[in-house]
Amino acid sequence: MELESDDVGAYLPGPQAVLEPTGQGPLDGLTFAVKDLFDVADIVTTGGNPDWARTHGPAAGTAPVVAALLAAGARMAGKTKTVELAFGITGENPHHGTPLNPRVPQRFPGGSSCGSAAAVAAGYVPFALGSDTGGSVRIPASYCGLFGIRPTQGAIGLAGTLPLAPSLDTPGWFTREAALLERVGAVLLPGEHGRLGGPLLAVSEVWANAEPAVAEVLRPALGRLAALFGPAVKLSLVPEGIPALYRHYRAVQGEEAWVSHGAWITATKPGLSPAVAARFATARQVTPAEAAAGRAMREVLQARLRPLLAAGAVLVYPTSPAPAPERTASPAAQETLREATVGATALAGLAGLPEVTLPAATVRVPDGEAPVGLSLVGGFGRDRALLALARAAAGELGLP
Repeated sequence: MELESDDVGAYLPGPQAVLEPTGQGPLDGLTFAVKDLFDVADIVTTGGNPDWARTHGPAAGTAPVVAALLAAGARMAGKTKTVELAFGITGENPHHGTPLNPRVPQRFPGGSSCGSAAAVAAGYVPFALGSDTGGSVRIPASYCGLFGIRPTQGAIGLAGTLPLAPSLDTPGWFTREAALLERVGAVLLPGEHGRLGGPLLAVSEVWANAEPAVAEVLRPALGRLAALFGPAVKLSLVPEGIPALYRHYRAVQGEEAWVSHGAWITATKPGLSPAVAARFATARQVTPAEAAAGRAMREVLQARLRPLLAAGAVLVYPTSPAPAPERTASPAAQETLREATVGATALAGLAGLPEVTLPAATVRVPDGEAPVGLSLVGGFGRDRALLALARAAAGELGLP
């Protein structure tokens, strides 16, 4: 099926894979889009790269996470663009084209779930499925002014999904409304009991990692959330520093990324963008000692954070240290921002915790007002409670 309009370039070029609902349920009447990392039966999953598509056949079945949405009454409208093999956070793709950011068109949409974020931000679909390894739902949600969730690691299965770093990969989704974010979660997430009652814990290292202008526009939102939890408690949770967290995360991700795709890259010699090729080259050079140190840091973070949040406390901090970078930003500037960004997103990522980002504010930039997100992080497995909390927080902040 051809799209009537895709002015922001969110979808894959060409005819779209459209799937009708297979059942009825809480998502009746809604349409959604799917990042081109998730399998759809009889369709080639391209992973954002023509050589991957050329060397792989059509999917044998539809990913269970997509099938669950269809069974709940939703209709799939098409597949969206991704950074090649999901290895990037700006949203660039030289093969299929980089989607526009509907909120600030001169800036990147964020990646790697760039197309899904752009489709929701443009109003094409009410929600869209993405994946998050190092921030690939959270960052485009922040850049495009959306709600987004990275669930607890392992809460939703990854069968039928093209991997990057399996111990860090997880499905996630975008919406323009907090209530719909929760509604989709009721379909995809396992049931649970309990609530998140606070206190709010403002992680000092992540706030300090943010650009001053970003921290300044988000502090009023933090203050307004005191109506739900009381004043936020400032707490140091990463004495090792954000740069150290980035290094450890990069080692874990890199080792797994090369295990996932190294043999194919070596045999196929695919045409990758310079940025993605450089990331895989770095991944190939990760030493066993570096990867082991990264996994040890992950265990430290899990031991530090999971008990802290077990009774209902919630971490709060800027989702991204900066608004979306300009599309003309130099590779060096993009890499600097990537390190600061992934160093912060690695906190929940390595700890395996659920994180929701709220479109809490905008920051003035030369080309207008750019969205920035505020993240709430809950205890392990408390995803549904976190979504309920996000809906309450959205109401307190006057968000949709």
